[in-house]
Amino acid sequence: MSLAVIYTRAKSGISAPLVTVEVHLSNGLPSLSIVGLPEAAVKESKDRVRSALLNSHFEFPARRITINLAPADLPKEGGRFDLPIALGILAASGQLPLDILKEHEFIGELALSGELRPVDGILPSALACGKNQRKMILPQANGREAALASKTAVCTAQHLLEVCAHLQGRETLPLQSHYQETEFPLTADINEVIGQHQAKRALEIAAAGAHNLLFSGPPGTGKTMLASRLASILPPLDESDALEVAAIYSVSNDQTRTNFFERPFRSPHHTASSVSLVGGGSSPRPGEVSKAHHGVLFLDELPEFPRKVLEVLREPLESGSILIARAQTSIEYPANFMLIAAMNPCPCGYFGEQRCSCTPGVVNRYRDKISGPLLDRIDLQVHVPRVPHRELTATKPATESSTCIRERVVAARQKQQLRQASLNAQLSRKQLDQFCRLNGEQREMMNTAIERLDLSARGFHRVLKVARTIADIENQDEIQNQHLHEALAYRL
Repeated sequence: MSLAVIYTRAKSGISAPLVTVEVHLSNGLPSLSIVGLPEAAVKESKDRVRSALLNSHFEFPARRITINLAPADLPKEGGRFDLPIALGILAASGQLPLDILKEHEFIGELALSGELRPVDGILPSALACGKNQRKMILPQANGREAALASKTAVCTAQHLLEVCAHLQGRETLPLQSHYQETEFPLTADINEVIGQHQAKRALEIAAAGAHNLLFSGPPGTGKTMLASRLASILPPLDESDALEVAAIYSVSNDQTRTNFFERPFRSPHHTASSVSLVGGGSSPRPGEVSKAHHGVLFLDELPEFPRKVLEVLREPLESGSILIARAQTSIEYPANFMLIAAMNPCPCGYFGEQRCSCTPGVVNRYRDKISGPLLDRIDLQVHVPRVPHRELTATKPATESSTCIRERVVAARQKQQLRQASLNAQLSRKQLDQFCRLNGEQREMMNTAIERLDLSARGFHRVLKVARTIADIENQDEIQNQHLHEALAYRL
């Protein structure tokens, strides 16, 4: 038969739509044409495939070859279609059996020698393949990433000849063992930070309820050190969240993560552009806010970021996602992250001290880089003062470790999931009325606080969410007066 059908997957955001590769051989002058909206890298695959087949000692048919990548309106990019195209030519020319091909999906780029090279965006393809109850064959270098798809049978190969031998029944490709969660060691412990008890308390509250947090204080007080310890008190990702995060890193071809169940911690430099933060490009890729999904986005020296860069954070902080719109396509990436920021009180950092030389105008311009709407979205705003020198030189007292604090954070998060199936930072307006009820005395207290602190409606709701988290840490079913007092103290 001169017609072969092969299944593969394209890349579209963090989804992997099915692509059917149809290969037809017909009489006429020898030629090879690829249709179905292929981009330049896909058009060039005909040269890679031809050399790979010849160097693997297969016969390249001297006929008119037409390759259709369906659906025709879906853009195809990259070298991921090399392997299915090569197998389609072999099957259409009778060099491979046709019946076994429908049980598999194939992805991989071919070298001229026939070796298989890795491609990006494998994990979404492996997950989609498992839902269709097919086996997936892909390059060996992509095996570890595909192993996260526990419901998909994944076979890996290093060369085109190995794939063909497997399809012909002469050899069997090894099944990739599925990824197992491992305990990751704490590289930094919060008990290494001297003093700063209020800041540590705020860090625990932020971790327990997934709240945004801003540290403000003079240089050298431990703001960056505290923020970097946040990852040590956060619980590991569960399987569904780990798959979602890994899919984002897969499509962005980022191999920096070594443990898939560890929450991401992203810390871009203040010279980062708005596109690098939210994502973009002609073929939209995820930005830092998406790579921090279910994790932490840390912005050190917050006022040093250009104001227009900071303003792009406002929408994802509210919606938990980012929509990247282009003329030909629109792709939505998840961006549900905790924002942790650190800043100095003035450009020189010594505001209020004798050595500060900043004029009021300079200080105002420095602080005005952080807009009111963005500041209103930060639940906890904590001043980090200098540590007394006697405390620095004294014998270090025993303080709580990250492991102890993490146990309370995990317990508080479990309480929230059982009560409302979400963390407190994501409470809706209706859920606030249900789970953050105030008595008459508390309502009067909050009315006074709203008037004196000039709280917006958003600010008031975020105070309630923080108070609810404090109550959960203390294992209280109802919000108490001291919880509201503490939550209000973090808005000053």
